[in-house]
Amino acid sequence: MSLRGQKVVVVGGTSGIGFAVAEKALAEHAEVVVASSSSANVEMAAKRLGGGAKGFPVNVTDDASVSALFEGLGAIDHVVFTAGDWGGFGGGAFAETDFETAAQGLAVRYWGAARVAKHAHKHLPPGGSITFTNGMLAHRPAKGRALSTAMAGGIEHLTMGLAMDLAPIRVNCVCPALIRTDVWNSIPEAGREDQFKRMTAHQPLPRIGEPDEVAEAYLYLMKAGYTTGQVLRVDGGSSLV
Repeated sequence: MSLRGQKVVVVGGTSGIGFAVAEKALAEHAEVVVASSSSANVEMAAKRLGGGAKGFPVNVTDDASVSALFEGLGAIDHVVFTAGDWGGFGGGAFAETDFETAAQGLAVRYWGAARVAKHAHKHLPPGGSITFTNGMLAHRPAKGRALSTAMAGGIEHLTMGLAMDLAPIRVNCVCPALIRTDVWNSIPEAGREDQFKRMTAHQPLPRIGEPDEVAEAYLYLMKAGYTTGQVLRVDGGSSLV
């Protein structure tokens, strides 16, 4: 199956994994739309992608904004959701959790994903697809990360639930591990590669992943017409050890 001539919408497609998905979809001659909360980032990403891509701002925490995006786009074939915001999910003792702050951590990654599915599915054909993005905390919980682990698991169950509710539209999820994106820029550049080596030394593939490697998983799920309700891990084998 080819993506040629199909319309692919990447929410969160202005950077990192989402941008890599947009690039690969364009390389397969798809019509690509990237959407993000920042108008400046949308404009910059569309320019970087070239004439085959369009960009639109969207606030995935606002129902009217998401509805307007998909109403304006009309018929589409695939939606990829890579938007991310870990705000509210700081580490620490569960007993000290501020639940009002923690609730903010659901706004983009969980409720934003659900909101996009709610409005996008009306414009998708039978066999079209929605692909969410999860995190490896769902499979490898870490001390001090109980709520973010629960949210990650929730996205996987949302995937399975919507695969039933929205059928024959297909709903799947990609679960990346450590990937080289801008989120790691907070680590000083001088020691960043050494830090990556320490973090991945236990893996069967002892290195950090690249955005274009993860993007292949999203393209597979867009094109795999007999696949729905699945979570595809791209983790260098880290979940095995």
